[in-house]
Amino acid sequence: KKVNVRYLTVTAMLSAVAYILMFLDFSVPFMPSFIKMDLSELPALIGSFAMGPLCGVIICLVKNVLHLFITSTGGVGELSNFILGAVFTGTAGLIYKKNKTKKGAIIGAIVGSVIMGIISFPSNLFIVYPAYEKFTPINEIMDAYSKLLPSVGKLWQALLIFNVPFTIVKGLISTLITVL
Repeated sequence: KKVNVRYLTVTAMLSAVAYILMFLDFSVPFMPSFIKMDLSELPALIGSFAMGPLCGVIICLVKNVLHLFITSTGGVGELSNFILGAVFTGTAGLIYKKNKTKKGAIIGAIVGSVIMGIISFPSNLFIVYPAYEKFTPINEIMDAYSKLLPSVGKLWQALLIFNVPFTIVKGLISTLITVL
């Protein structure tokens, strides 16, 4: 199959922008300090709309592979970022591919945000936090959540109360910026 140089170039450029945006992360007051907000899915979402859902997923993969060289999470943060970013941009891109209008893009990104939030629950519960526990004991992780809301005693509760809504809002912020 013939290599599309434009596709490769735009994907590489958007991957580089996404990687740079990963450095502009910041803590959010209502979340534990180890969970950061960044807008690195924004270039992947744009790529997904411009060149298809596979492009969005590839951008998420490349930015996270590059970030592995400077990770402070042993790759666990990058794994989580990739899983959720791929779900978000892949879903949005698939919906937009079927309805290539501004409305289709908005619906795709909103649905992608919600599905990303939903997927964040099992991916964090069964993959990310068990892997993260190799570096940080679960009681320290739970202490960070219970400082914010003392009634949270189990990981699944923390994920439902904090992570799922945060992940949906993160996607919606990228959606809003993309629409603008």
